[in-house]
Amino acid sequence: VTSATALVPRASLRRVRQAPARICMSSALTADCVVVGAGISGATLAHNLNRNGVDVLLTEARDYVGGNVISHDEDGFVWEEGPNSFATQPSIVRIAYELGIDDQLVFADESLPPWVNHNGKLHPLPKGKGGKGPKGQLELVFGSNGVLAFGLTGQLLSWPGKIRAAIGALIGHAPPPEGKDETIREWVTRILGEEVFLRCIDPFVSGVYAGDPETLSMKAALGKIARIERYAYGIEWNKFGAIFYGGLARQVELTKERKASPPDPAWVDFEYGNPGSFRKGLSTLPHAIAASLGQPHGEPEVADAKVKLQWKLTKVEKGVGGQGFTLTYDTPDGVRTVNAKSVVSTAPAHALKGVLTPVMPQADELCDQIRSNINRVGIYHPPVAAVTVAYPKTAFRDDELDNGFGPLRDLPGFGSLNPRTEGVRTLGTLWSSSLFPGRCPPEYNLLLNYIGGSRDVGLAALPEDEIISEVDKGCRQVLLKPDAPPPKVLGLKIWPTAIPQYELGHLELIANLEKAEAEVPGLWVCGNYRSGVAFPDCVTFGYEHAKEVQAYLESMPSAASDTIAAPETAEAVAA
Repeated sequence: VTSATALVPRASLRRVRQAPARICMSSALTADCVVVGAGISGATLAHNLNRNGVDVLLTEARDYVGGNVISHDEDGFVWEEGPNSFATQPSIVRIAYELGIDDQLVFADESLPPWVNHNGKLHPLPKGKGGKGPKGQLELVFGSNGVLAFGLTGQLLSWPGKIRAAIGALIGHAPPPEGKDETIREWVTRILGEEVFLRCIDPFVSGVYAGDPETLSMKAALGKIARIERYAYGIEWNKFGAIFYGGLARQVELTKERKASPPDPAWVDFEYGNPGSFRKGLSTLPHAIAASLGQPHGEPEVADAKVKLQWKLTKVEKGVGGQGFTLTYDTPDGVRTVNAKSVVSTAPAHALKGVLTPVMPQADELCDQIRSNINRVGIYHPPVAAVTVAYPKTAFRDDELDNGFGPLRDLPGFGSLNPRTEGVRTLGTLWSSSLFPGRCPPEYNLLLNYIGGSRDVGLAALPEDEIISEVDKGCRQVLLKPDAPPPKVLGLKIWPTAIPQYELGHLELIANLEKAEAEVPGLWVCGNYRSGVAFPDCVTFGYEHAKEVQAYLESMPSAASDTIAAPETAEAVAA
């Protein structure tokens, strides 16, 4: 400090000392790793780093941990403002066990199917009955709601549509076009036909991405499904790439992978892919992570917590002497800085404009890259509204559902999807009270509706009462009796920039980002626009990427590490 101040004129020293408190700051914070963004990706990454002994700091511009995951528990109703559930994977069960909240996990009845609204009727999509291993696979094919029943007696597809799908699945289809990034519509239509796309896949894509399958890239958005075609062509005798056999080959491989890496016996029992949540909603997980990092949800700020809320990142620069990084934040207490050996951004792409420019100008492509073929600039996040309503059970139709599922009023399923051809503005309705116990009083059914998305961007400009009216109209078209009472409205949340769209050109954009990262060791630009939009994708990312960060920190020379950890920034030295 003495040698540094000797180089500063006395007048300058006086000016610094007389500066306002907002500018003349105390020593900067230091951390081995700063995780920017406390959504599910960032929060789970911070948890894993902290658990492995890394000095981590998690920063978030909002005043809570969890991102788009917001749960409510009021007056006997439990509902969500963002995602409603997760497809269970080991990463979720693992983190719940580590945080001591595994006793709060709840899982849906595995036999409950999703339903598709078509021609004024609900049609079940194929689903097993919850059997384990080979038994479950047999149920999926031969069960009362299996693939064979769907093909032979189901009414969602016409016979020409069924025959076209069977040819693509069992005999073969046109090969993939050379060097072309296919849209979801192009891929599905080429393999299974237009009717399967319009009545099965289109509503599915609307439910998952709130996106447009004519701009979404198949390889980027549904890569796990797209690679089944590669498995199909990899079978020597399957010359025409019949997709069914590729699916079987992948299933055999997946079974072997799971046997080679079985779940910890201490974890609760679960089934891969089964819908799950927590008794009081998905926020149970981020709240537990926040508490483990020293900042219980809803409590006043804890000074030494490893979570900093309402800290908006404004700039990332190289650290003193080119070592590590210096992050600048706007906070409720003024401008603050953090010196870090490594940085992982999990903030949304649209929040990074200009923030990383000093160290990685290429990251601005996430916001700026023009894709004229789909009329997009950067990664697009369309608006989506989540509207939770409840109706008395007596308000629901008495229709008897197909395949022995009983009356509609009991809502025996995951939810209902609305193809864009059906004239229902709501993308899909999740039957929340049927999925998990204790979501509402017994005389009600609870419904979470999603509306908006890439093909309905005007929704964001509507008044709230009009959005609710559209949702109520959709429920009456699909589920309710004509004389059903008005809904009990529990929640309406408009997300102006919701789910990132993995559109044509997305893989190239991410590849360019990876090249840029290689030139800036210790800085990663991640998030659900890169590792997957689903809840379990985000949790798995947190587990896997923690290994990469820790390996980087362990590889750093000790001298460089000590330099970065020095508590004084240039501002503090000058002060």
